[in-house]
Amino acid sequence: METDGRSVKTAGVRFKRAGKIYTFAAGELECNAGDSVVVETERGMAIGQIATPAEEAKGPPKQPLKKIIRIAEEADDERLEKNSELESQAKKACDELALQKGLEMKVLDVECLFDRSKVIFFFVSEGRVDFRELVRDLARRFHTRIEMRQVGVRDEAKMVGGLGCCGRELCCSTWLSDFAPISVRMAKTQNISLNPAKISGICGRLMCCLSYENKMYEDMSKGMPKVGKRVTTHKGEGKVIRRNALEGTFSIYGERGEKEIKLADYKLFLDTGVVPEEEPKPLEIKGRLERKPRPERKGRPERQGRSERSERSKQKPRQKQKNDQKAGQKTDQKAGQKTDKKSGQQAERKPNQKAGQTARDAANKEQTPQGEKLDERPSRQRRRRRRRPSQAREKKENG
Repeated sequence: METDGRSVKTAGVRFKRAGKIYTFAAGELECNAGDSVVVETERGMAIGQIATPAEEAKGPPKQPLKKIIRIAEEADDERLEKNSELESQAKKACDELALQKGLEMKVLDVECLFDRSKVIFFFVSEGRVDFRELVRDLARRFHTRIEMRQVGVRDEAKMVGGLGCCGRELCCSTWLSDFAPISVRMAKTQNISLNPAKISGICGRLMCCLSYENKMYEDMSKGMPKVGKRVTTHKGEGKVIRRNALEGTFSIYGERGEKEIKLADYKLFLDTGVVPEEEPKPLEIKGRLERKPRPERKGRPERQGRSERSERSKQKPRQKQKNDQKAGQKTDQKAGQKTDKKSGQQAERKPNQKAGQTARDAANKEQTPQGEKLDERPSRQRRRRRRRPSQAREKKENG
């Protein structure tokens, strides 16, 4: 049944999650959001959910509307569950038959009408598929009309679902009902990197979210010169190298280097030719800042004897100087005593030294120039010579 051209009470009905909302004539039924209703469609009876509650339409509708027949009952819900079981069986059977016949196709979803008058198969394929024999076999098995619909990659992502690069569920599978046209120009307007891996969704096409803020960026960047254009501003002439729509600024590069210009100042300069006053720069504090004293820690007992330690540390360098002076005087006295002795005189023999050792020391003193200090320790060769006779004796005794 269809309504006439008079103003009627209408309600929005949705048949799938994130699907389109269709307008139906509610009549005298009181429909609330979320209620399941049975409606009349062009394909026959169908069951859906109220997306927008019933409201009085402003003026007559542009085209005649179908009516909402009734609120769904328990019998209708049971029938809907049976239809969902039939859909799962039909999908499994279609996959098996397509594999047997060697058809390069992937079945995404199956939809069974409320009265089981038709079963619709949605599939995706890279090219054309000859599925005439497949349709005949399915019609023989389920005894109903069969319809095959080939969909694109965007509809595939909507039906299958998944997670986007943001970490959330895909917009098209949760709330986005229509696919808006997306272009690379939107990414350029929002100053987004044109890397295909970053601006493409899991369907391989440009992400739908590029259109969400595109209009705002276009409004904020009105009157702003394009990147690459040479412009004359109150700060000189240069080439536009960067734009920032959120801050309302753009950057130019000229003879004086890179300059950042506000869009409001640029428009004022173009309209009136007045050079806007520059904002004063914040003062730079030069020099070393005085450090604030550290706050004393509460509850920490003071160490005793700090004053005594500081006095001792002051006295230590003075004592070192005195000790160094005494040591220097002693070394000078020893050196003087050695130089007074004659070069030919033999050194006095100590009780622990041998007779041969004193003679060698006296001979070495004659060869060395006067005033040089001899090494009192015997050389390595002397030590070896001393060890050799003892080793020979031990061998004789052992032999």
